[in-house]
Amino acid sequence: MKKKQLTSEQKNALLSVLKTRFEKNMTRHKNLKWEKIQAKLEASPEKLCALNEMEETEGEPDVIDYNHKTDEYIFVDCSPESPKRRSLCYDYPAWESRKANKPESNVIDTALEMGIELLTEEQYRKLQELGKFDQKTSSWVQTPASIRELGGAIFCDRRYNTVFTYHNGADSYYAARGFRGMLKV
Repeated sequence: MKKKQLTSEQKNALLSVLKTRFEKNMTRHKNLKWEKIQAKLEASPEKLCALNEMEETEGEPDVIDYNHKTDEYIFVDCSPESPKRRSLCYDYPAWESRKANKPESNVIDTALEMGIELLTEEQYRKLQELGKFDQKTSSWVQTPASIRELGGAIFCDRRYNTVFTYHNGADSYYAARGFRGMLKV
C-alpha cells in the first residue's frame, strides 16, 4: 500500500467536517470529548488519510464507540445509505472467478487499500441501534469462512424497521450494494 499524506489544508478541512458531524450527532457518542479525539487523530496521519478516504466516498465517518482497554475511538461510516463504494464483488477470488462483466474491484481489497476494516454483522447491527441506515441500499459485511468456502457472502440492510442479513454469491455485485467501514484510532 502506498503511503498517503494529507496537506495541512486537507487535514484542517477534514478535522472541521469531523468535528461538525461529531457535535451534530452527540447521541452516537455520549460522554466523549472532541478535543481528545482530535489529539489522537493529529498524532496519527495514516488514520486521518483513512478517514479522508471514507469521507471522499461519502461514508460520513463518525465516532460511535470508545474502547477503554485499548484507548481507541471507533469511527464507522454513518451515511444514511451505503457509501459510494458500490458495484464491488466480495473478495479477490470472487472477482477473479467472474468470466464476464467484472466489476472494478472487490470489497476486501478496497477496504484494505483505504486502511479500514469491513464491519461484522454484529457491528452492523450495533450501528443500526444508533439510527436507520441502508433503507434503500445494502452493505456487504464480513463473511464467516464456512459460508465463503461454499462460494457465498453475506450482506445486511434495513427494511420494514428491521435489520436483515442475506446471502449472495460472493461474485455478485449491485449498484445499490456497497460496504461500511470501521477505523480504530
